Amino acid sequence: MIAKLGRVLTNVFSKSAPDPFVIAIGLTLVAAVLALTLGHYEGVSSLSEKADAMIDSWRGTSEYPGGIWKFLRFGMQMSLILVTGHALAASKPVSKMIGVLASIPRSAPAAAALVGFIAVLFGLINWGLGLIVGALFAREVAKVCAQRGIKVHGALLAAAGYMGLLVWHGGFSGSAPLVMTNEVDASGVLPAQVLETMDVKHIPLSDTLLSPMNLFVAGGLLLIVPMVLWMLTPKADEEIVPMQVVENERVDEARDGTFPDWVERSPIVVWLLAGMLLWAFVRFSNTSGLMKLGPNEVNVFMLAIGLVMHGSVRSYVVAAEDGARGCAGIILQFPLYAGIMALLASSGLINDFSVWVGSLANETTAPLFTFFSAGTVNLFVPSGGGQWAIQGPIALQTGAQAGVDPAKMVMAVAYGDQLTNMLQPFWALPLLAITRVKAREIVGYTAVVMLVAGAWMMLGLLIF
Repeated sequence: MIAKLGRVLTNVFSKSAPDPFVIAIGLTLVAAVLALTLGHYEGVSSLSEKADAMIDSWRGTSEYPGGIWKFLRFGMQMSLILVTGHALAASKPVSKMIGVLASIPRSAPAAAALVGFIAVLFGLINWGLGLIVGALFAREVAKVCAQRGIKVHGALLAAAGYMGLLVWHGGFSGSAPLVMTNEVDASGVLPAQVLETMDVKHIPLSDTLLSPMNLFVAGGLLLIVPMVLWMLTPKADEEIVPMQVVENERVDEARDGTFPDWVERSPIVVWLLAGMLLWAFVRFSNTSGLMKLGPNEVNVFMLAIGLVMHGSVRSYVVAAEDGARGCAGIILQFPLYAGIMALLASSGLINDFSVWVGSLANETTAPLFTFFSAGTVNLFVPSGGGQWAIQGPIALQTGAQAGVDPAKMVMAVAYGDQLTNMLQPFWALPLLAITRVKAREIVGYTAVVMLVAGAWMMLGLLIF
């Protein structure tokens, strides 16, 4: 029955939900109307002056710094997380590892469970890596099982391969926890008036990703997700539809023996760059400590490892170009998200809403309210970074009103954001292209996992 509900919801979204960029435009217009009608600007009296102040805060001025361009640094960081993760997943060593692991399952339930486990594990390392490894692993498992005569349902394997997006925001590429590790990155996303409400200007990873609460939540999901996928495996032959396994052959250019060709193929070049990057990462670890690890440091490490794994400039560039195709949503939508935040912050609406929610919530309910609202917002703003930009200021001020640790409010947003990825297939597009499965075929299964995972996340927010 729950799986049927998931399919119904998928059909509703596929028929009624517009492109996420259109949604971002709609949210911008809504924010502008709210700022004009309910907002209040210091020293402004007439409606025309209010309209000028509103548009100035949106475009960004000396009086209203940031505006639609506030997230240029943040957007580039998130794009690189996707590209470096995708490139690492496409390297030969990772591909060989996938082939070895794919030979382990000896039954259909074991196949689904193992794909889910691998997707969650790599999703905790890097969301781009988890997404692509999950997709490639699902396809390879489907191929191996078909060769062994094991009947596996392709849609369930694809759904299992998407499970990295269920845990990613609690992992080491989670945009909200990473951006809060230092004041520079935090001030690049949050308004100054929000940072002023916090006792500290940054939150170390020991309080978010490596906190007992997140270790409980993420560690539990690493075991719970495979168990649920095992139980979801269809048993009747008529319910099983095999995956259409189509290998994407990469055609390499012929060697021409020239010096540029040698440089592009030589491992020496990429090893030199990777060595410098790893040196920089070690220097950061020694001087600042891993608890202050931010998006830049994650990208430095992922870039270095990816270069080593590929072994040549040409191989890495081809993989990176392939991964860059998934950045269009980040590039187009993040300026609008920055503008929405500027409109809500400059008009005082963020503060007003936070005070109102804080008056209703207490130390126990504030994280749960934030968790549910984050899950809802993610259906319309399918970007963890963009969502943190919009909801982060509200969550932190709400937490301050209710007396909740800022780190817990950060994770409440992160959990809600990652949970409803199981209903919102925006980030599943690369996986769907690799597995040749349609979105409406996987959401019934991901919805079931979402319900179980959501209960586990709520338990973590309640007991810690």
